[in-house]
Amino acid sequence: MRWALVKVALAVTAMVVVAFAVPLGLVVKELARDRAYSNAERQAATIGPVLAITTDRTQLERAVASAETGPGGRIGVHVPAGGRNARPVEIGSRRAPEADVAAAARMGRAAISPVPGGSSLLQPTAVASGIAVVEVFVPDEALTRGVATSWLVLAGVGLALVIGSVAVADRLGTRMVRPAERLAGAAHDLGKGQLGVRVPEDGPKELRSAASAFNAMADQVVQLLANERELAADLSHRLRTPLTVLRLNTASLGDTPAADQTRSAVEQLEREVDQIIRTAREQKAQTRQAAAAAGCDAAEVIRERMTFWSALAEDEGRTVRIAGADHPVRVPVARPDLAAALDAMLGNVFRHTPEGTAFAVDVHHADEAVIVLVSDAGPGIADPDAALRRGHGGGGDGSTGLGLDIVRRLAESTGGDVRIGRSVLGGTEVRVWLALDGRRAPHGGRRGHRLRRTLRTRRGTARTGA
Repeated sequence: MRWALVKVALAVTAMVVVAFAVPLGLVVKELARDRAYSNAERQAATIGPVLAITTDRTQLERAVASAETGPGGRIGVHVPAGGRNARPVEIGSRRAPEADVAAAARMGRAAISPVPGGSSLLQPTAVASGIAVVEVFVPDEALTRGVATSWLVLAGVGLALVIGSVAVADRLGTRMVRPAERLAGAAHDLGKGQLGVRVPEDGPKELRSAASAFNAMADQVVQLLANERELAADLSHRLRTPLTVLRLNTASLGDTPAADQTRSAVEQLEREVDQIIRTAREQKAQTRQAAAAAGCDAAEVIRERMTFWSALAEDEGRTVRIAGADHPVRVPVARPDLAAALDAMLGNVFRHTPEGTAFAVDVHHADEAVIVLVSDAGPGIADPDAALRRGHGGGGDGSTGLGLDIVRRLAESTGGDVRIGRSVLGGTEVRVWLALDGRRAPHGGRRGHRLRRTLRTRRGTARTGA
């Protein structure tokens, strides 16, 4: 596709350049010819007034000398004889044939006569003795002066246009081809079993849509494999109970050969089931790691979970607001883990705030992290530090702290953290920092200052909207 675009641009630009350059070259040549003859006409015109006054040779020689430009010897004056015994006056050199000079005098208008090395302009002028002819020689180099330079300039401009169009077409082709190549490579890698491969959503609109569809398909494949292996592990675990019963029953069969064979078969079956369970666990762990490496669309997960929680909020008369989840926001965590963390935070809102309490979920995508804010208008948390410490153990207020522990582990797996503060709604705000580059969440410095300024802007916007 890239070379096809280059060839098309080359062909189109070449045709345009030829279509404009050839006529312009001919026009330049014609302009040079007209300029040369115009100069010759001006030189001939300076002799006309002198001929109208006198035909004296001395006066005419002075007029010719003053009208000469360049190396000289290019102007000739042919005056007919004035009487019966008079002779015609010839000033300068004659280059045009005598017949052409006579024809110009007879017709009474300017004519051009080809001569060796160029051409002669014959300009008739009325004098007392008849019609005199002023001859001005125009050499070939004067007819083509500047034409070669103009043609070289036109050729250079045309070549520059062709090269520029090829370069632009190549860049456009690269912009279109590279996303397609990445998409094809990712499809091959996914077919080879690399479940963590994903495609950046860039390039033209159609390729962005294709990349988004591919990423969604890959996420779905990972989820289906996880479900399949989860099912295999669950089925294997379910087999453990009847196997235990069989093993206990075979112990009461006695010492007969049939009993020994039955016990041997049960032990073999139990070993096979254990192997299936271990394999399923290993594959499940690999699938989870691949899903975490590939990441997920946080905005899509938030919209999906908020669809569930919004129905419950409507039943309890709660006002719900979502911000920042209207465009894709990829984070380096597995989709089920992010959904579990979000459910834990929203579950805390419903458990620890009275009915009718409003809450909101905000997503902010910075250069180095994605920040998820879950805030409510409830009574707040008196000791946020103690609430975070309960995430490591338990609390004395009836809360197990497991929800915050899930959120904390999710954030720390990316190099981020969790903080609890006061929300713009008046209650609690849980801020989850999901680092995109593996670096720790900034507590100060330039990055921390930029983040705090961004979050203040977001809070100000939310307060204005409220």
